[in-house]
Amino acid sequence: MDKTTPTVRNVATTSASNALGWQPQRAPGMPPLVEQLVQHCRQLLASHSLRAGTRLPSVRQLADSTGVSRDTVVQAYDRLVAQGVAHSRPGAGFFVSAQRFPHKGQGAKTLQTPSLSADAAFDTPFLLRSMFRPTQEAQFDGSTGILPASWLDHDMLNAAVRSVGRSAGLQLLGYGAPQGYAPLRQQLAAYLLAQGLAVDPEQELMTVSGVTQGMDLVLRSHLRPGDAVLVEDPAWFMVFGLLRALGVQVLPVPRLRDGPDLDALQRLAAAHRPKLFITNTVVHNPTGFGLALPVAYDVLRLAEQHDFLILEDDTYADFAPQQPLRLATLDRLRRVLLVGGFSKTLAGSLRVGYIAASPERIRALTDAKLLSGLTSPELGERVVHRILADGQYRKHVQRLRERLDSTRQRCLKLVENLGLRVHQEPLAGMFVWADAGQDTETLARQAAAQGVLLAPGVLFSATQQPSTMLRLPVSMADDPASMAVLGRCL
Repeated sequence: MDKTTPTVRNVATTSASNALGWQPQRAPGMPPLVEQLVQHCRQLLASHSLRAGTRLPSVRQLADSTGVSRDTVVQAYDRLVAQGVAHSRPGAGFFVSAQRFPHKGQGAKTLQTPSLSADAAFDTPFLLRSMFRPTQEAQFDGSTGILPASWLDHDMLNAAVRSVGRSAGLQLLGYGAPQGYAPLRQQLAAYLLAQGLAVDPEQELMTVSGVTQGMDLVLRSHLRPGDAVLVEDPAWFMVFGLLRALGVQVLPVPRLRDGPDLDALQRLAAAHRPKLFITNTVVHNPTGFGLALPVAYDVLRLAEQHDFLILEDDTYADFAPQQPLRLATLDRLRRVLLVGGFSKTLAGSLRVGYIAASPERIRALTDAKLLSGLTSPELGERVVHRILADGQYRKHVQRLRERLDSTRQRCLKLVENLGLRVHQEPLAGMFVWADAGQDTETLARQAAAQGVLLAPGVLFSATQQPSTMLRLPVSMADDPASMAVLGRCL
């Protein structure tokens, strides 16, 4: 042994045959031996019984002294190397690595962000940071646009993941296709055709990593700083964040129960010559409103008259009570680009979406996708394809709609009992758009201080003026504690 190399010391036992002081526990219910050894070594590191540079016992020595297989020791040492707490020197063995940062649970500190109740700007980035905070800080997150995990079909998703894992093999090791996994595009074409929209999967469809990436690709490909863009008001707060980042002129169009305010749309289009109109036609976020056929035809007429494109957000269309009325269907993708996805109905972490558009726009958007991120992860696309192809998705979505409908009615009664007013009930969807009769940004800060995250109306406005409106998830009806917090803040 090199005399300059420290040996293991200050451990529970100094026996040469087991210098780490570890004895395997084989009783029923105990963790696997590899995990036991890894945790024992980490405890020695935490107590400073193992110092940087210390050589660990050889694989043969530790295996012989403890009665475990050499493979068990090798696996444990490999895990320690993977976790950055040990390293291997060829021909010399395994050594303790210097620790630059404390491990989680040992004094580690995460990146500090403003408190939910602090005086930071209540804008899109603030809400996004709040959405992804550690769950222990927020007892109820009513700010996100996802359903509770308990509402989703874990068995269906897990079965699809296992099926893909068994069948895909080496095909998962490549980059995937820039336009997206071809069988998924074919399945998406069938899915849209069943809803009245005929698309060519080879020329008029591409996949993206969720609706947000899809919208970002469309906006970056069609807009330049200073361009005028029509946007519904209220609208999804992410839209305003994306547009501000591009430096465009945002023109708010009031959103009514049957669609956008046509008089305002006509007036703004004539005055500003917009490049694009962004609209959420089916199950509008945050109001839950829809689109009437006469309004849809007038929107397309104005787009033709004033030569602007339409970006149609289809995020919540699967929650529509009947076959959705889309501008893309009436327009046949001449001026309309449709963006949709499956994060709301399958899993928030399953970032799989699509864009339906004319062939020339799909070609340009695919090139833009290549430049910004090459391809979409094919694993998720294969999982969604498996779920759609197996025929389970339709019944799954039907169950979600039924649960949303029943829960929404309870939510409406609860919020009205608290004194909030719902001027027009939503037709469908995950949210209730309620009037609190007071500045809801202040209300949201007060609720955040008590562990309940809410989305105030200011976030859904293009002008970001103070608002009395509040977007509440209907699932809040199943959480009496969060309802009690809301009641105390009113």
